Amino acid sequence: MLQTPPDLRDKSALVTGSSRGIGRAIALELARHGARVVVNYCRDSAAAGAVCHEIEALGGQAIAIGADVRQALEVERLMASAEAAVGAVAILVNNAGVTHDNLLLRMTEAEWDDVLATDLKSAYLCSRAVLRGMLRMRWGRVVNVASVIGLSGNPGQANYAAAKAGLLALTRTLAREVGSRGITVNAVAPGFVETDMTADLSEPARKRLFDRIALERVGTTDDVAQAVAFLCSPAAAYITGHTLVVDGGLSI
Repeated sequence: MLQTPPDLRDKSALVTGSSRGIGRAIALELARHGARVVVNYCRDSAAAGAVCHEIEALGGQAIAIGADVRQALEVERLMASAEAAVGAVAILVNNAGVTHDNLLLRMTEAEWDDVLATDLKSAYLCSRAVLRGMLRMRWGRVVNVASVIGLSGNPGQANYAAAKAGLLALTRTLAREVGSRGITVNAVAPGFVETDMTADLSEPARKRLFDRIALERVGTTDDVAQAVAFLCSPAAAYITGHTLVVDGGLSI
């Protein structure tokens, strides 16, 4: 059976883009701590369903709801469906993200717009949609999944860096706006994490990367998920507006 310590029991959590990768790991980790989880996806309903089955097999409760979180009407529908299924959302993890890498001189407007909409605008839309309920509860946790690229920049990723830097600024500003109502807003900034988005790196590229990481290994999705769960837990009740870097020392 799933172990459910009392920290997140009876809380409902929504994780955007959680059919795979970091989002999937976050959904599973929050469920391990007792949360009822909404697994959001955009296209892959089968993968989202599989995540729900994993949670249910461990004794947890989950539901998959498809929505394009770049669109306001879709977000409104997502939140209404989530509340009907699992109750008011008390924990929101803005994880949805894409990359379209290119040097700025070659970057198309579509590549810029899609990354900014998926990685940044979606966080604005989803946060705005859940806040009214959190304000009524006088409790809430918002965690934004950013990146160390938002802190340092990276050639060929101007769109991604801008979106993630914007997400960090959104985190700090929203934390100031809602802190008096018992709502915390934080971010995690992963470094290099082993996912299907990073699986195609060549061995020489991996070796160069390992040489820059103090812990001499890439991160796992569980490394990030555990950091998110901590920020949602009572142990982090006095932490808000903070960016927790989870990069094994890459940014030292």
